[in-house]
Amino acid sequence: MEQIRVLECIRQGSIGGGERHVIELSASLDKTKFIPIVLSFTEGPMIDALKELGIKSYVIPTVKAFNFTVWRKVRDLIIKEKIDIVHAHGTKANSNVFWAAKTTGKPLVYTIHGWSFHPDQSLPRMKVMELIEKFLTNQANQNISVSMSNQSDGITRFKMPRSTVIYYGINRDDFYLTRNFKDIRSEFKIPADCIVVLYMVRITIQKDPFTMLKAFKSVIEKVSNILLLVVGDGDLKEKSEKLAMDLGIMDHVRFISFRQDVPDFLYAADIYCLPSLWEGLPLGLLEAMFMKKAIISTPVDGNKEVIEDHYNGLLVPAQDPVKLSKAILELAQDKELRNTLADNAQKTVEKTSKDRFSIPKMTKEVESVYLKLYKPPVAE
Repeated sequence: MEQIRVLECIRQGSIGGGERHVIELSASLDKTKFIPIVLSFTEGPMIDALKELGIKSYVIPTVKAFNFTVWRKVRDLIIKEKIDIVHAHGTKANSNVFWAAKTTGKPLVYTIHGWSFHPDQSLPRMKVMELIEKFLTNQANQNISVSMSNQSDGITRFKMPRSTVIYYGINRDDFYLTRNFKDIRSEFKIPADCIVVLYMVRITIQKDPFTMLKAFKSVIEKVSNILLLVVGDGDLKEKSEKLAMDLGIMDHVRFISFRQDVPDFLYAADIYCLPSLWEGLPLGLLEAMFMKKAIISTPVDGNKEVIEDHYNGLLVPAQDPVKLSKAILELAQDKELRNTLADNAQKTVEKTSKDRFSIPKMTKEVESVYLKLYKPPVAE
């Protein structure tokens, strides 16, 4: 059998959980059977990472969903690269590749990295986004959810067809506590006795940076030896920096641009905080659990599938700075609780990582989807 050429499509080149998933998947596919080619709709560090891995990538610039002006360019790329299967990661990517897949007769796979409808939206907008997701899932030959919660929502709300769950895989070699890590605390001159809260995200409305910062203002009124590391970039970064200045907390907050050395930052942290408004199942959360960190998260979507309140983390309601600050204070002031939650978090992921959260398992499951959909070219 000839190698199957797969076009992995994602909306942007900035690296978040979905983009890291595309990198890991592209790198780990069996190259005797598959040739991954990545299409991004913006430039960014993901493209550089793919080049280092020797994986071919293309950028067709757009930040808009359903931008029909790029659809023919995607179709031309499919023809040029003799693509066999198109794999869209996320709503925006799917909205800009489904037409090209259909008009070239190529099977379409759609991975849902969290739905585009969520509770913080107005009811009319939520209904519109539901209709869009219904349309896009119906275009796909196979839908993949990254959490049971996402799959359940899709089936309940609009009877999503042809659906399966494939969990993210953790690159275990990068996150083993026995490996050597960079000294992030020394790099940023953080005292040894300082409690480090890590908020390492793409700084967008989804990750709710304003609630994070408002909560932290209340924390530093009661605990002085604590620091919030805000690591990442995004369209709300500038406003987040301004809010931190307005709140008068800049002495206790460090804003750091996007970094690829995620394991090193996790190693330096005491508490990992993720107050998201919605999620699929965040890769960063799984990695923090694997690295034995005390977790605070919101009970949204996939988060609640892995975090049990006061067993392996703390769950706080979304958009609630008061309860978030109480959770941070509880962990900051109780080292024994931090250690217990961290131990249980690691046990949770280690216990299930071979079954659910391993890259080899994730890759095999995706490969099986590709093999099922692959249509060998008809000999002339």
